[in-house]
Amino acid sequence: MPMSSQETKMALLGNLTTGIRQVRQAQRADGPACVLAIGTANPANCVQQEEYADYYFRVTNSEHLTELKAKLNRICTKSAIKKRYFHHTEELLQGHPEFLDRTLPSLKARLDITATAVPELAAAAAAAAIAEWGRPAADITHLVVGTYASAHMPGADHRLASLLGLDPSVRTTMLYVNGCASACAALRVAKDIAENNRRARVLVACAELTLIMFRAPQEGHLDTIISQALLSDGAGAMIIGADLEGSEGSLFEMVAASQTVVPATAHAAVGQFGEEGFLFHPCIEMPAIVRQNVERCLVDALGPLGLSGRWNDLFWAVHPGGRAILDGVEEVLQLEPKKLAASRHVLSEYGNMSGVSVIFVLDEIRRRHDEHRGLGVMLGIGPGLCLETMVLHACM
Repeated sequence: MPMSSQETKMALLGNLTTGIRQVRQAQRADGPACVLAIGTANPANCVQQEEYADYYFRVTNSEHLTELKAKLNRICTKSAIKKRYFHHTEELLQGHPEFLDRTLPSLKARLDITATAVPELAAAAAAAAIAEWGRPAADITHLVVGTYASAHMPGADHRLASLLGLDPSVRTTMLYVNGCASACAALRVAKDIAENNRRARVLVACAELTLIMFRAPQEGHLDTIISQALLSDGAGAMIIGADLEGSEGSLFEMVAASQTVVPATAHAAVGQFGEEGFLFHPCIEMPAIVRQNVERCLVDALGPLGLSGRWNDLFWAVHPGGRAILDGVEEVLQLEPKKLAASRHVLSEYGNMSGVSVIFVLDEIRRRHDEHRGLGVMLGIGPGLCLETMVLHACM
């Protein structure tokens, strides 16, 4: 008996639905996203932490503010930082007095510099990652870039793609002003891309330059002193992909990713662009907020995987936002001192490079691969206040 028109439509619809499912399945990777390579870079200007107060008050012509200088020196002494790297030099600052005077507009001049400096520093880190990966840059299918130091259209992603000679068909995503969670957020996005696009190879690149917020000290602005004591410049890059091909090797499998916003903590990390540059207002309560909320957020994120409470069975890549933050995480989770050794090393050698720092931490963990096996956690801390969590499996 021939089918009715309605039955024919239903059959066609069923075939179409089946075909769409097959197409979607064919588009997805079979295995999990993995970190295939890591690269890092820093500007050439290095300042020893013990000399930073003298350096900062000299280049800003602020030697007369003796109490503020003493305060900065005390913070630097307790920071557990040995040295930091910066794009800006004394010569650059001398050529831009508007960067020091809070009453003068300086945003355009800052952005003119970061428009090229951010992608160039990112390109140095990306080139190192691509060299380690061992495949041509043209094989990269997706690019995810994160920064707070740039605000242009086209963005740093397009400039970076040009510098690296990526294929014109590369699909780019630009993430702005994610603060100290920028790399974690970018890696979360890259994980989804790699697992939902068969044979995708995603370049993640994050670069930060504190020039966008550099200014002279002023009475009543403790946030400036805190920023000057901790923040620094750097870039990190990773190649992410699933279903390894040829000579590719996996450093970490990306098991699961989550983000949790802690209620009523939006004040903990506030920033906005103004005529005088990027105005960042770190809250002195941030270490306490992290200490009070980190375990609950980890339980929520890791509980479904059966990892809740087994903190010392994991390796840890915690954003080294400062000594107080690392001390708080270690104390609350009752971690053995060696668990945060990689984060403390990066803090000591580079300072807080914002979201870039966690890429340096993962690079350090893979160097210490004998100490970091099995499952681990990457933890980013960003504005919101949000905690970015990714469970990793070390494959080294």
